[in-house]
Amino acid sequence: MEELDETDKALLKLLGNDSEITIKEMAAKVNLSPSPVFERVKRLKAGGYIKKYIALIDAEKLNYGLIIFCNIKLKQHDKSIGHDFVSDIMKLDEVTECYNISGDFDFLLKVYARDMKHYQDFVFNKLGSVTSIGSTHSTFVMCENKNTHNINL
Repeated sequence: MEELDETDKALLKLLGNDSEITIKEMAAKVNLSPSPVFERVKRLKAGGYIKKYIALIDAEKLNYGLIIFCNIKLKQHDKSIGHDFVSDIMKLDEVTECYNISGDFDFLLKVYARDMKHYQDFVFNKLGSVTSIGSTHSTFVMCENKNTHNINL
């Protein structure tokens, strides 16, 4: 892994805050001309530092204002059960993030739902069909105070 200089880090921060920022705008902010900024961004993409560009969607405006963190404990631990669980979870649209974690639970899911009835339906009819799940524990978000995918460089 190559060492990033301060300009590379500044470019990553700018893109992390606004993926639609233009090369020209970035160049002005890092005091370079557009051509070297373009080459740096191209190198950062090729090096895997930039995975993809996304838009952060306002879930509330789309009537998906209920955010739930769902802890999952598997029935048992082995490679095929964990793999099957992840494969099943990847098919569930309500799940936007899935992490394999340590501690009392095996996985942490971030789930968006329209309301409690929608989440109840999700738990009973979708999560309930995932046979590798032993137990779940849900935590409901009362207020989202910070939501960023940017990394402090």
